Amino acid sequence: MLAEIRKADQKLTAKYAAVMHVNDDLDRTLVSFQANRDESGHRWYKYREGFSADLIRYIIKKAGFSSGPVLDPFAGSGTALFISAEQGLDAIGIELLPSSSEIIELRSALSRADSLAVMQGVADFLLRRSWLKEGPRQPFQHLRITAGAFPEDTERQLGRYLHDAGRDPKRLVGRILRFAALCVLEEISFTRKDGQYLRWDQRSGRCLGKSRFDKGRIPSFDEAIAAKLKEMIADLSGRATEPTLFTSSEPRKLKAKIDLRVGSCLDVVPTFTPGSIAGVITSPPYCNRYDYTRTYALELAALGIGEDGVRKLRQTMLSCTVENRDKKDLPSKFGPDVFREASQAFGSQRQLELLLRYLEQCKKDETINNPGIVRMVKNYFFEMSLLIFSLSKCLKPAAPFVMVNDNVRYQGAHVPVDLILSDFAQQAGLCVESIWVLPRGKGNSSQQMGVHGREEIRKCVYVWRKKGE
Repeated sequence: MLAEIRKADQKLTAKYAAVMHVNDDLDRTLVSFQANRDESGHRWYKYREGFSADLIRYIIKKAGFSSGPVLDPFAGSGTALFISAEQGLDAIGIELLPSSSEIIELRSALSRADSLAVMQGVADFLLRRSWLKEGPRQPFQHLRITAGAFPEDTERQLGRYLHDAGRDPKRLVGRILRFAALCVLEEISFTRKDGQYLRWDQRSGRCLGKSRFDKGRIPSFDEAIAAKLKEMIADLSGRATEPTLFTSSEPRKLKAKIDLRVGSCLDVVPTFTPGSIAGVITSPPYCNRYDYTRTYALELAALGIGEDGVRKLRQTMLSCTVENRDKKDLPSKFGPDVFREASQAFGSQRQLELLLRYLEQCKKDETINNPGIVRMVKNYFFEMSLLIFSLSKCLKPAAPFVMVNDNVRYQGAHVPVDLILSDFAQQAGLCVESIWVLPRGKGNSSQQMGVHGREEIRKCVYVWRKKGE
């Protein structure tokens, strides 16, 4: 069946060959979070799933975004929202994960606040260093998957810090102090974010598997939080070496509004008025099994999201992990017309049909490493089809729709996410204007490399456009 899949892949690639172009302006650093290290407050919290601010500026210019609102239905840390607003375009973001929406809400609040007054409040708190003194603590409400994440002294100081930060009379200062703690949780813990899960240092006593992981030196809470607060003070005071969102540097001033809708895009997108959105810039979760409720478990626990809340988040998000279950309420959410049209597009996609049949056979043969992959891939594309059709109806005539996404491979079968989704877009009334191919793709996972070789997978940015009237 792999030969048949490759043949269908070649046919689908030929269909879009005229609009697929290697774009030498793009590289993996520009498309990923790595270029954000000193950009607009991103150095405060290292959000690993975002795309870079420079990429958004490039997209706005090249794809012809000239008015708002610009929508990002997977807002993440808000890069597309803040850069759109910086360019004078109203922006709407939808974000489900509380740790991500907290970033956007705090950055938005700080952009309107007296940054010097906030800076002084943070500086005063740092000067007191009350977390080093005896006193009441706010217990860290661990999830099962975060228990034992911190050395004992670290968790004690963290509890003192959170208690006193929560008592700050200036609400915004207290919020930024708590956010500072959120920013250092991984650094001070025995864990490291590792795609599908948290990886545990051998010193935690929770190290599983044959390989023993040592993340290196783990700073004390005092060392990490003092460094983070000093970094924030420098940004808020305008003394940072790089211009940030919080300085008076003209390129970073927000010139338009940001409207954040906290929740799932599967719930929010169907509520938009047809023809009300001037453009879309987004990067959805990839079809790669990454479970953000696990990788961001420490942050979710710190924000008070308990076990039930985490389970609800996991089942509400776009299906991108093997633990996602079928969503039974999609017909009522999207309405009969969108559901019917998206279902037809999904069912008629030949490449996807072959891939799902192959993966189902691998499941029966027990050659796939997790049987939930079949359900995940099927639901991922079905839900993306619903979103694309619904978003197409929301767009104004000639509005651009730009998506950053990754192709994947399972059991040696290449999954051309870019071309399958472009097929959906075309059937939804969007013109596939261009598919920007990065000069360098990515290799197989280490698990598949030994069996299927080191075959590079395309990384792309898709440029679609709503047909004009």
